Amino acid sequence: MTENTAPQMPAPDPALRELDRFIGSWKLTGRLVGSDEDTISGESSYRWLPGGFFMEQRISLNFMGMPIESQELVGYDPATKTYPSTVYSNMAPAPLPYVWTVEGDEVTISVTYGPLDATFTGRFGADGDTFNGGWRPNPGADTSVNVPYDIDGLRVA
Repeated sequence: MTENTAPQMPAPDPALRELDRFIGSWKLTGRLVGSDEDTISGESSYRWLPGGFFMEQRISLNFMGMPIESQELVGYDPATKTYPSTVYSNMAPAPLPYVWTVEGDEVTISVTYGPLDATFTGRFGADGDTFNGGWRPNPGADTSVNVPYDIDGLRVA
């Protein structure tokens, strides 16, 4: 390297671009499985952290009267072709490890940590401004902790 040559900064893995469609703000509504009444409401926002290696998700939900606030940082693991994340929430004293997979319009997010053992399966609408899916307990998981519910998202910004 010569005196006038700037060091090369690392570049984010191109696979991270699969998460671009989340960027923005979303209005969320949902309900427990089997219910017709929406008892879940809130908002989520997504942005890239400087450098573009991690996407930040912030969620504020009213889950049947219980306030839930969380921040999640999502990266990419080229060895597994997954998007590991860490969630910091007002519901847990320790950060929680999640794993995302994205294939076209389909998104799967799973967590298996202590009593948490559930998977989210969702899909973007054709317009890219809607999203729906649901969390389900994995086989054998405690349904009093891993409550099954559906959620709809509408991009608002």
